[in-house]
Amino acid sequence: MKKELSYKGYYGSVEYSLDDDILFGKVIGINGLLSYEGKTIDELRTDFQDVVDEYLEDCKIQGIKPQKSYKGSFNVRISPELHMKAAIYAASKDESLNSLVEEAIEKYVHD
Repeated sequence: MKKELSYKGYYGSVEYSLDDDILFGKVIGINGLLSYEGKTIDELRTDFQDVVDEYLEDCKIQGIKPQKSYKGSFNVRISPELHMKAAIYAASKDESLNSLVEEAIEKYVHD
């Protein structure tokens, strides 16, 4: 079951407030806050898409490049011992540490 929305390369969370009896979410993976809400899934999806379209239009008007949700690189902080073990393992398989981490994450998040 999917738990996020996607539109034009942007992703959004789906949450529910029992107190307010409303669905809501925010665009994931960009700086700043783009939020949306709706009483139904269709309303939530429409508001999410409207927020993304407004963001892209604002960027166009301001002459700035829209931030993509994910650029494909990030820093990971792990213990020195785990770093050493991972580096040794990658070298023994004649692959880079980046490839090893990518492969491990792919196995972890694979649907």
